[in-house]
Amino acid sequence: MTDTTTLPDPIALTKTLLACESVTPARGSVFDVIEAALLPLGFTIERFIEGEAPDGPVENLLATRPGTGTHFAFAGHLDVVPPGAGWTGDAFVPEERDGLLYGRGAVDMKGAIAAFVAAIPREPGIPLTLILTGDEEGPATYGTQALMARMAERAVTPDLCLVGEPTSANRLGDTVKIGRRGSVNLWIDVPGKQGHVAYPHLADNPIPKLVAILAEIDRLVLDTGNAWFQPSNIEPTDITVGNPATNIIPGHASARLSIRFNDGHRGADLVERMRAIVTAHAPEATLTARISGEAFLTQPGAFSALISDAIEARLGLRPDLSTTGGTSDARFLSALCPVVEFGLCNATMHKLDEAVAVDDLVALAGVYADIIARIGATTT
Repeated sequence: MTDTTTLPDPIALTKTLLACESVTPARGSVFDVIEAALLPLGFTIERFIEGEAPDGPVENLLATRPGTGTHFAFAGHLDVVPPGAGWTGDAFVPEERDGLLYGRGAVDMKGAIAAFVAAIPREPGIPLTLILTGDEEGPATYGTQALMARMAERAVTPDLCLVGEPTSANRLGDTVKIGRRGSVNLWIDVPGKQGHVAYPHLADNPIPKLVAILAEIDRLVLDTGNAWFQPSNIEPTDITVGNPATNIIPGHASARLSIRFNDGHRGADLVERMRAIVTAHAPEATLTARISGEAFLTQPGAFSALISDAIEARLGLRPDLSTTGGTSDARFLSALCPVVEFGLCNATMHKLDEAVAVDDLVALAGVYADIIARIGATTT
């Protein structure tokens, strides 16, 4: 396997990436850094900007290097969530303290991208593709999906894909993701007729109808889970009436729901099921839905075993295979080929003072190098 000591230092690259203010949707300098790192390794770089407001414009980068054997892809995002107020230092001035490297995106997921770039063999071997977007933390309308369309145009077809999301929980390598639940957001608006509370017969109160809708939805049990997925759940995330007066029956009542569902469901079917409930209680109500992604599962097999073997060889532990957590761009990439996610510890992602252990960056680069080597060994 590749000797970690021969790899370039992923810490310096992580610091350079962290210094780029790449709040979603990211463009410009953060892509310049990655392009400069990949060009000397023999990659062909294609950068393009896609989309218009409100979900765009978004910059994406597709990097390809030819080779022989299994075509291996690495996917990730260079955009980050806003830092928020209250950091100990500057969120975009990387700082090492007590073995940790601080900066927005340290674990989610500039550190993993830097580790993978550091792990790439200097000499070509298997075909390699990097799929890097500037919009994973945002709407993701013009990000990975646009990259996949560009890949189809270029006949870039990976056999396997690793996504560098921060999957580890308590220790680097303890968890890899082989699937994700799907996600649907729903907006329900129930119209009524405004009037004085003393004359309810002259008004139409939408609140009881909305309450009845939410009560029936709350009683639903979509499933009890299965071998790889936890039970699907429906959660109200907002109820709005906006009535400032105590003596007025309001003219509208609305609610927002989020459904996270396993591979026993399809998003469109769940939307229609919710629509039937809404219509039964309030025929004049409207329901708007956005399906963020479908559930997917990469069945445990040769690919997940290869990654687990590399983790065990380098880090001395066997990872759990999991489908927990939120969504990621793996939900799109799973349409291309088998996808597994593995990256840094996720304890500080999206938090103030996000930080990665410096030792973990070096160790992750070693695991990634081992994965590339193992894939190459299976095709030679």
